[in-house]
Amino acid sequence: MNRTEFIIATAIILFVAFSMGWFASWLVNRFTRVTRADIGELDRMAQQLHDAEETRDQAITYLQQREAEMTNQLHQTEAELTAAMDGLRDARQESEELRAYIERSNAAS
Repeated sequence: MNRTEFIIATAIILFVAFSMGWFASWLVNRFTRVTRADIGELDRMAQQLHDAEETRDQAITYLQQREAEMTNQLHQTEAELTAAMDGLRDARQESEELRAYIERSNAAS
């Protein structure tokens, strides 16, 4: 094999290798290409995710508002209970004082 034949054989081998690489790349690209249906599906999924996040945010806001309302109602109920207990304590003390006054009055008579 002389020099010219060697160069031609090398050129043919390199051309065949390049052609096989290009064909393999084309096949991979052909099978992994994203279709319009896939893009539509991705858009639909993205919209559903956005809607779900919006719903979650609304639920969190509602729960925070409801928790604040319940906390306020609890504080009001505790204040009413404290006031009722103070009133009951005062009424018991007053009834004890009246009972003692009546007993002293009956003992004096």
